[in-house]
Amino acid sequence: MPARGDPARVSIILPVHNAEPWLDECLRSVLQQDFEGPMELSVFNDASKDKSMTIVEKWKEKLEGSGILVVIGGHDSPSPRGVGYSKNRAVAQSSGSYLCFLDSVFTSNGPTVIMPTWFCSRAWFSHVGPFDEGGRGVPEDLLFFYSHLRKGGGVVRVDQSLLLYRYHPHAATHAVLETTMWMHRVRFLEERVLPHWAAFTIWNAGRQGRWLYRSLTDGARRKVVAFCDVDEKKIRKGFYCYEDSQEKPKPRVPILHFRAARPPFVICVKLDLTGGAFEDNLRSLGLQEGRDFVHFS
Repeated sequence: MPARGDPARVSIILPVHNAEPWLDECLRSVLQQDFEGPMELSVFNDASKDKSMTIVEKWKEKLEGSGILVVIGGHDSPSPRGVGYSKNRAVAQSSGSYLCFLDSVFTSNGPTVIMPTWFCSRAWFSHVGPFDEGGRGVPEDLLFFYSHLRKGGGVVRVDQSLLLYRYHPHAATHAVLETTMWMHRVRFLEERVLPHWAAFTIWNAGRQGRWLYRSLTDGARRKVVAFCDVDEKKIRKGFYCYEDSQEKPKPRVPILHFRAARPPFVICVKLDLTGGAFEDNLRSLGLQEGRDFVHFS
């Protein structure tokens, strides 16, 4: 157990808004983790109207009895200020050299690297951040992640199950529209990937692939030379016609079998949904991720 008064090395960042049903389990996980260095929990209450802070106060004594300093801040305005605001305040009131994010609410349409798995230095957070404080409906974690990548940040994967991902009806994620997330992702694809390709193929002639095609800017859309798929019905049709285009004649994009298509590919097929068939097909082409294809879904 770290001695009292030791400066925190890791600050766990916990924004809270009406999290009463899940806080006991959440705070128990802080108590039961196996990190042995100096640590603190920084809680910021974003105008909770339930018993969240009563639960936090109850756990404060237990946690500090185990050597984990608990810092509590917040506000009781009529309305919450949002997840981004709360995370920024929780970081500001903390003191650790490293930040570990432990949301009591999660995001569903965001990046594969979901927010509660993030661990970074305070120095890097200050370089990249802060979080967007636009409030409800703003995917602050996705925007921060893109800023991280733009500034040269990388990602290290830990191949262990380290958290329980809780998805519930009142999560902040439901305020973020799917179309909002989608367009942020499309614009990032156009910014980071497509400038390096003179032409490309969209892997998926179904709904997701066609939606991506329609979402592209005119210049990026003109780089699409084909769709590819394994669905014989789509392939027999032979093409996709973009009916909403203002061009005359309207663009007709060929639909090919994936083995007849040419890389690079933007892949709009979700992983782990075809019993491994898609992954086997992709692997059979001997392509290099990042050079010959990128995953968009």
